[in-house]
Amino acid sequence: MIMIDCDFPGGNIIAERIDGDDVFLRQDLRDTDRDWFYWYFRVRGAAGRTVRFHFTGSNVIGTRGPGMSEDCGVTWCWLGNDAVDGQSFVYAFANDADDVRFSFGMPYVQADLDRFLASYVDSDYLVAETLCETRKGRDVEILYVGRLDGGADLRVLIAARHHCCEMMQSYVLEGMMAAILGEDDLGRWFQGRVECLVIPFVDKDGVEDGDQGKNRKPRDHNRDYVGESVHIETAVIRERVPDWSAGKLKVAIDLHCPWIRMNRNETIYLVGSESEAPWQEQIRFSHILEAERTGSLPFFAADNLPFGVEWNTAENYAAGKSFGRWAGELPGVQLATAIEFPYANVGDLDTSPELARVFGRDLAAALKVYLETMV
Repeated sequence: MIMIDCDFPGGNIIAERIDGDDVFLRQDLRDTDRDWFYWYFRVRGAAGRTVRFHFTGSNVIGTRGPGMSEDCGVTWCWLGNDAVDGQSFVYAFANDADDVRFSFGMPYVQADLDRFLASYVDSDYLVAETLCETRKGRDVEILYVGRLDGGADLRVLIAARHHCCEMMQSYVLEGMMAAILGEDDLGRWFQGRVECLVIPFVDKDGVEDGDQGKNRKPRDHNRDYVGESVHIETAVIRERVPDWSAGKLKVAIDLHCPWIRMNRNETIYLVGSESEAPWQEQIRFSHILEAERTGSLPFFAADNLPFGVEWNTAENYAAGKSFGRWAGELPGVQLATAIEFPYANVGDLDTSPELARVFGRDLAAALKVYLETMV
């Protein structure tokens, strides 16, 4: 008997019915106030069968088909568009298939971060602490990376997963941290000059529970930086970061993933500030990143989204203040920006955890060039 469930970290699905080899399901929107597209489910009991999965709501299959894992979510590949027909996809299970997982993207949860951190357990350049405890009792990590003896000339703030479903950014973050912790010239430069504060899962409960996170009720985590914060995590960030910055904080980066498909959503881009001086810094950094890029995924400064264009308008921020806007107001900050990294493809090229990590290294290299102008 085919069994469909999401009873594991990051899982999200509502299985409506199973009719022979046809499964009808939809994403669980829970406390999101509009339609969104994250889902992640497990199939057991389907060995040797060819099964079609039908999504009964909106079209939530991405540009490269579903992400698929045969090792309980440790590694992923794209199933591809040949398996997709409209709002359904088909999969032929091997005769020995036991646990096969499908998702909108390539999920990244606590276990993935733990594997990464385990590789650096003996490093002198990484310290993991607890930012706070979530309402559900989970620890929210705060990582200090780089020069940690108090002698750093410069400080950098990096946040990820304000929108918990946006998983591909976490692989980018891994690439950035690996570069900063590396034993080459790039790593040694950071280890001698820069202290980075990294918050890998701002919405930790959402990541582990498999929420959408985007447009969360009553307030999106990335609109919670004004007035009295609704979320414990953002309240503590607002309390701790200004003291830590000590006038040395120069750059704040917030990693995101865009919408599901089409046009700009299939490019890597910076979200432009409404103020001219910060926008010019974003342009300057983007040109550095374009020049420093070594990976195959394309990045062009011309793809950046200026304020007032498409969704990047005052109306979009009516519900509150974003992390980037808040960080940009901290004393000494010169560059504060959100960076959007697509889920499945950048132009004609498929994304993957490996290529996302390479882009993360390129981000670190561009940061070095940018920061060198300040010391």
